[in-house]
Amino acid sequence: MASILDSLVDKQGGQMRSVSWYRNAINNFTGSISARRLMNQGRLTSRPSAGLLNMFFYDPKMKKTLPLYDTFPLVLPLESYSGGFLGLNFHYLRPGTRFRLLEVLQQYATNNKMNSTTRIQADYSQLKNLTMAKPGIKRYLNNHVRSSFLRVSVEQAAIAVFLPVQQFKKGQPY
Repeated sequence: MASILDSLVDKQGGQMRSVSWYRNAINNFTGSISARRLMNQGRLTSRPSAGLLNMFFYDPKMKKTLPLYDTFPLVLPLESYSGGFLGLNFHYLRPGTRFRLLEVLQQYATNNKMNSTTRIQADYSQLKNLTMAKPGIKRYLNNHVRSSFLRVSVEQAAIAVFLPVQQFKKGQPY
């Protein structure tokens, strides 16, 4: 059975589309879209996949003191460290900004195909001064990850950033 992301990639027809096309495709999708359904249908790994977007369930250590947090982040890992990783969570950005950031990140792609063989090789030093990325840069602790990681290929990324699956607690980032 094809996953939600695969179904929408097929509609995309191998072409990069406009922001409004992606929004409409997701709004007109006939199936229900949920974090749990994505996880049940996707390619899961035990570690975050470098160079790809990853979705996973997360329970932050400092949730009692955080003004808001996302329990189902969509993250591009930027750096690994002992006990966790630094990542760019697209859910902290407005949907239009998410798409524009994906366009910027294409400069760090391993090839021009933008398909399942492509990886985004960006790290913190390259993104730390990028204003649109700053709100989404977060640290994640391995012992607070509550699921496997759903790997989102580069060809699925433009769809994934528009999926309404973020699960913020205590408020919204925008």
